[in-house]
Amino acid sequence: MDFAEGAVLCFNKPYGWTSFDLVRKVRNLLTRQMHLKKLKVGHAGTLDPLATGVLVVCTGSFTKKIDDLQCQEKEYIATIEVGRTTPSFDLEKETDAVYPFEHITREKVMEVIQSFIGESDQIPPVFSAKKMAGKRAYEFAREGESVEMEARKINISEIELLKFELPEIILRIRCSKGTYIRSLARDLGIALESGGCLVGLQRTASGDFRIEDAINMKDFEEYIKSLN
Repeated sequence: MDFAEGAVLCFNKPYGWTSFDLVRKVRNLLTRQMHLKKLKVGHAGTLDPLATGVLVVCTGSFTKKIDDLQCQEKEYIATIEVGRTTPSFDLEKETDAVYPFEHITREKVMEVIQSFIGESDQIPPVFSAKKMAGKRAYEFAREGESVEMEARKINISEIELLKFELPEIILRIRCSKGTYIRSLARDLGIALESGGCLVGLQRTASGDFRIEDAINMKDFEEYIKSLN
């Protein structure tokens, strides 16, 4: 595989890493082991640090494919906890409110998740990397500035209930680029007349790239070192 000329790689991003952490690791590894002065490396679709799973990375001239790759549909397995909320809609921030959830039934969840299928307007989290006035939204939020997030069009093609064990609900979701699963967790909590936050997320597919085919960083590092 000619990484300098161009390659498309499918990684399983570790928990706690930013997408840029993984890109930087790949770039440093390739430039060092292959004695390159520089190498273009980029990813096709950000994953939050608290999420794991498929992250598509392009090198060399194949970075030109990034726009097309990140526009493809994504699939996630999301663990949502009902009965509480956080400012970030996930575990990055502490709980800011609690709500009753004993009234929620499997039948109600099945009914409500169907209402999210199709095109809709979704408001991104304040604690997100979405750019506003030249800054990331989370920069405003962390500085204590009030930020009004604009809704954006998203499309959810499939939602499947995998597990119902209150206060946790596990869903499989197929959706368009730009869909925030954290926002879906918040909106689901509201629709269930409770609260909701994302407590676990794995991206299982990005376009044709699936988690079953993803390589972890340790194996990739060993492979690159074996080339010399």
